[in-house]
Amino acid sequence: MKRIGFLINPIAGMGGAVGLKGTDGKYNEAIFQGATEVSPQKAKDFLTFLPPHQILWVTAGDAMGEDILLDAGEKSVLVISTPDFPSSKEDTMHACRCMEKEGVDLILFCGGDGTARDIAEVIHNTPVLGIPAGVKMFSGVFASTPRTAAAIVTKISELPLQHAEVLDIDEDAYRAGILHPRLYATVQIPFIQNYCPTGKIALDPGNERRSQLEIAEFIISLMRDDTLYLIGAGATTAAIAEELQIPNTLLGIDAVYQKKTIQQDLSERDILVLLDQYNNTSIIISPIGAQGFILGRGNQQISPRVLQKTGTSSLIVIATPAKLDMTKQLYLDSGDNVINASFGNSIAVICGYAMAQRLPLFS
Repeated sequence: MKRIGFLINPIAGMGGAVGLKGTDGKYNEAIFQGATEVSPQKAKDFLTFLPPHQILWVTAGDAMGEDILLDAGEKSVLVISTPDFPSSKEDTMHACRCMEKEGVDLILFCGGDGTARDIAEVIHNTPVLGIPAGVKMFSGVFASTPRTAAAIVTKISELPLQHAEVLDIDEDAYRAGILHPRLYATVQIPFIQNYCPTGKIALDPGNERRSQLEIAEFIISLMRDDTLYLIGAGATTAAIAEELQIPNTLLGIDAVYQKKTIQQDLSERDILVLLDQYNNTSIIISPIGAQGFILGRGNQQISPRVLQKTGTSSLIVIATPAKLDMTKQLYLDSGDNVINASFGNSIAVICGYAMAQRLPLFS
């Protein structure tokens, strides 16, 4: 019987939809703004996708794993720690130490980069795998979705291990528009091609700049005065605002109408209000680095509720040729399996002036 360590960070990802760009130190503010739990539902999705299995779950108590497993009908559950409420970094680290002592085959966690960093600080020889539930997730330790995490766990005994980077950022600086991912550790993960995206990496700034401006000029040429544009995070999308000479939020989502910024750094709630006011909407986003996620990483404000209102055809994906050279496929984790499926298995990406490539799309 496989022995799988199972750990949930209950507050991971709560800051995403409300536009906080992370939940570190912002739990109470996220709750005040109406944030709901993300990671428990992601963990439930994972268990739903898991086929019949023989697993002994070695887990933390209460909301950090035990509750979800028992609610899902799992019978073989070994609880090795009791966390505080709300749970803390120390609870995560203590649980992982106990899991490693129990000799688990894998530590499977549901959280974000901060959770991965805490785990990497204390484990020594045990492979890890993340069910993605955070806001950013720059690290390379995550499966692309709960479904692919389930597929990996199903085949764990026959999969090769490979090293993956654990990255994290200063969330206060990130909220101020400053992005500096830092490498904290490397760990081993079970690997299936296309199920485990790589970590975010940098590109040559000179070539990127020229390509970004070409894309921006083309997007501006397509803009209609009767359409609301929601412009997502990143330097490529920021070039559109720069060419229009309007303010923008580098690491947030802004609303532009008739080539003017009408609202900055939107939350999911802000977007839904705007969608009731405008008949036509386009959403312009760019994939995250070499990971290739178009939804579900750093832009959770574009939620299933938003996409149900706008339709998936509202999405315009842009990326420079250099980024696409390193991103042979794109990933989608909207948070809704029906919406994910509606995108199909490929998507067009604008990569220059009147130029586009079609890339495979995985969810």
